[in-house]
Amino acid sequence: MVSISEVAAAKVQQYLTKRGKGLGIKIGVKTTGCSGLAYVLEFIDKLDETLAVYVSNKTMIFIDPKHLPYLTGIEIDWVKQGLNEGFEFRNPQEKHRCGCGESFNV
Repeated sequence: MVSISEVAAAKVQQYLTKRGKGLGIKIGVKTTGCSGLAYVLEFIDKLDETLAVYVSNKTMIFIDPKHLPYLTGIEIDWVKQGLNEGFEFRNPQEKHRCGCGESFNV
């Protein structure tokens, strides 16, 4: 299961509207940072049958099946703290997150 909060879903829809196109977002991981992995978000403009698709709060979330072991159960939220705001990932697969918060490992 993959989910997105109402606030984060509204933000995704706002970005898609501003872009003038798009079906949803794709979440993945890449190797980087001191802990090994970092989250990657990108917009998806057309269906790709090789991707797993989840719908949460009327938002389509796409994941490459090879990334599912790292992302199963993830919750995507939008948080605002002071002057900073952005997507936050709550991932039950995470075992450790680096001090700067940019990377994690499972």
